Amino acid sequence: MKLIAFVFSYSPHGTSFGREGLDAILGVSALITKINVFFIGDGVFQLIKNHKTENILARNYNSAFSILSLYDINNFYCCKKSLKERGIYDNINFILKIKTVEIDVLRVKLNNCDAIINF
Repeated sequence: MKLIAFVFSYSPHGTSFGREGLDAILGVSALITKINVFFIGDGVFQLIKNHKTENILARNYNSAFSILSLYDINNFYCCKKSLKERGIYDNINFILKIKTVEIDVLRVKLNNCDAIINF
């Protein structure tokens, strides 16, 4: 069975990459059960609860990430360096139960995947 990695590296608002990535995960999960999800760079902002999107007239889709566990997707990894660079620390309550890892561990996990899809 193939292991697919979905990498979120863009912030949740300003582009549609985050929403499209979430839709892609849900679609692929019907065919492939081994999925890892990574949050790097500005993608770590996808994890923050309660975005206040009414001022930018955008829909807050981030809470939909919580349904991934219903699809047996439970491997979520976040780059520790990306969090620190953006002033986000482990004490924030994220929408997913993530494993915060160092960048070299993240690279190893990505190398073990058969395909990588970036959003």
